Amino acid sequence: MTKKTIEDITALAKRRGFIYPSSEIYGGFVGIYDYGPYGVELANNIKAAWWKAMVQMEDNIVGLDSSIFTRPEVWVASGHVGGFSDPMVECKECNTRSRADHLIEEAGGFADEKMTPEEINKVFDEYRKKIKCPNCGKQNFAEVKNFNLLTKSNLGNFNDDWSKDPTYLRGETCQGIYINYKNVLDTTRVKVPFGIAQIGKAFRNEIAPRQYIFRKREFEQMEMQMFVTPENEMSIYETWREKRMQYYLDLGFKKENLKWHEHENLVFYAKAAWDIEYNFPFGFKELEGVHARGDYDLTQHMKHSGAKLTYKEEGGEEFTPHIVETSVGVDRTFLAAMTEFYDKDELGGEERTVLRFPYRLAPVKAAVFPLLKNKPELVKKAREVYDMLKGEIRTEFDDSGNIGKRYRRQDEIGTPYCVTIDFDTLEDGMVTVRERDSGEQKRVAIEELSAAVSK
Repeated sequence: MTKKTIEDITALAKRRGFIYPSSEIYGGFVGIYDYGPYGVELANNIKAAWWKAMVQMEDNIVGLDSSIFTRPEVWVASGHVGGFSDPMVECKECNTRSRADHLIEEAGGFADEKMTPEEINKVFDEYRKKIKCPNCGKQNFAEVKNFNLLTKSNLGNFNDDWSKDPTYLRGETCQGIYINYKNVLDTTRVKVPFGIAQIGKAFRNEIAPRQYIFRKREFEQMEMQMFVTPENEMSIYETWREKRMQYYLDLGFKKENLKWHEHENLVFYAKAAWDIEYNFPFGFKELEGVHARGDYDLTQHMKHSGAKLTYKEEGGEEFTPHIVETSVGVDRTFLAAMTEFYDKDELGGEERTVLRFPYRLAPVKAAVFPLLKNKPELVKKAREVYDMLKGEIRTEFDDSGNIGKRYRRQDEIGTPYCVTIDFDTLEDGMVTVRERDSGEQKRVAIEELSAAVSK
């Protein structure tokens, strides 16, 4: 089994144009990354696979694309303004700010995110002698304080000191679903139980982003909120737990790299919360959360907005729908896919690095080569084949370097098929199709090529 380190994944992602550090020419920007040419293709395929599973294949789920900005009252109602924070501690020597709970964990202790500042300071003091600043290595820390993670903005606020009355970039995408629940109900034919799915950017002013794209300050979520009757909440919840785990298995993830983790301390309104964890290079960490949230969300927005968000079927009693949530990050799925399908093997007597992406996730589905770039007749024919394929699948034309180097480049970006046009092609209309994982090659007629490389 190939050992997969975060250094290997990071190096390949940069070398092959999957991920770039943001603002790199200015020294980078901590916690922010850009997706390159192949990265954006992979991310789009991840989103398409999720959307197909959640919306296209489900009869009672519809889509939404809500705005990144909302009225500030939305975040007051959701509890983010008052309680969306992480414990922060500052080094008195170099002023580096760190997550106190992370430093405690690294020292062998445990700090729960629901602890009060007093409680976490007590734990921090117990491990203070073992805790060092990750920047300067000193052990001189200030008191632990809560730091709110919402990102403030002056959108629509023209006061000199807008920070006193800010708007916010959304800290999660689900609030846009909750405040549009009634609109969807009134303008479509959905009935409880029904779900609303959304893919979109969210922002958190993380104190110390780490572990590459696993924890970012700007990230993208794929969330589905299902509105259900109180009596059916837990049965629907268990159904979605099964569906979401099966989703990753169907994508090609190995069962041994996935596991369930139950939240030990639930927030007061939740009935159940389980995470699907993936075995990243730094260990098992949360990939997706599946939560039974009760009626808290709609109740809060009714209380703060005055709007009526209850539901009543003809002849039935009026009630506030409960919510079953599935939530996963595009970035974490991206990193999990890069890890899962990263491999090293030997092919044709040479060692190679290969991304064994399933066909539906592969950034490029087929690459077309002329055997020799200095033979105009081969290049012309290769261009004809490329033009034929590119309207059907994501195809790349490559005539740089020898065939072996071209194969290796395509292996490293996970292209399932390479198509070579040679001198025999000009005579018999057959091309050589080389399969990525096995390296096996076979001759295929051009008129049958689309079917051969389109799964």
